[in-house]
Amino acid sequence: MSTARERILEATGELLATKDALAISTRAICDRAKVGMPEIYRQFGDKQGLLTAVADIGFARFLAEKRRNPLTDDPVADLRTAWDSHVAFALRNPYLYRLMFTPTGDARPAAIAEAQAILLTAVERCRDAGRLRTAPELAGRAILSANVGVCMMALSFPDRFGGADVSPAVRDAVIGQVTGDEPEDTRIGTATTLARALLGTLTGAEPPGAADLDRPSRPPHPENGS
Repeated sequence: MSTARERILEATGELLATKDALAISTRAICDRAKVGMPEIYRQFGDKQGLLTAVADIGFARFLAEKRRNPLTDDPVADLRTAWDSHVAFALRNPYLYRLMFTPTGDARPAAIAEAQAILLTAVERCRDAGRLRTAPELAGRAILSANVGVCMMALSFPDRFGGADVSPAVRDAVIGQVTGDEPEDTRIGTATTLARALLGTLTGAEPPGAADLDRPSRPPHPENGS
C-alpha cells in the first residue's frame, strides 16, 4: 500500500500532466491523493517543498533517458542526438519541464549538476576526437543554455517558435560553432541567427550585427585595381 507521501507525489504529477504548477491548488492535490491538507505540510514543509520534490522526480526521469542515449563513433552526432532527446522530453512533459527548469523560491534541483556532468562527458568526447574549439565546460554550458531556451520558447510560444525547423537550426548552429562543424543548413534563418548571437555572448566572440543580417553575403570588391 502506498504511503501518504507517495500518493501526494503521484497526485501532483498527474495534475501536472494537464496544467501548470502555479495553477494547481493544494486542495486539488489533497483531494486526488485522498489526504488531509496538513499532510502536505507534514511531508514537504509547504507547497514549494512539494514542487521541488516533484521536480527532482522529473529530473530522475530526464537523466535516465539521457543515460540511454546511444553512443556512436561520431561524438558530434551524439551531441545532436542528446539535444533532440532533450527537446522530445520537454514536448512530452511541458508543465513538468517548466517546473524543472524554472524553479521558484530558493530551492534549486540538485540534479541540474548531474545533467551538466552528463553533457560535459559528451563534449569531452568531442575534444578527445579533436573536434572541439572551445573549453569543454563553456561548450557544455552554451549547449545546455541554448537547448533549454529552445524548449522554453517552443512551450511558451508554440505558434512562433514551435515549428519543426527551429530546434534543428539552433542545434546545428550552436553545436557547429563549438565543434567547428558547419551547420547542415547554410542559410541564415532567424533561429540560426539567434543561436549565433547567444554563442557570441557566452564565448565572447562578436555576434553578427544587424546590418550583416539584412544584406546577403557577397565577395569583396577589389580596390584600386588590385
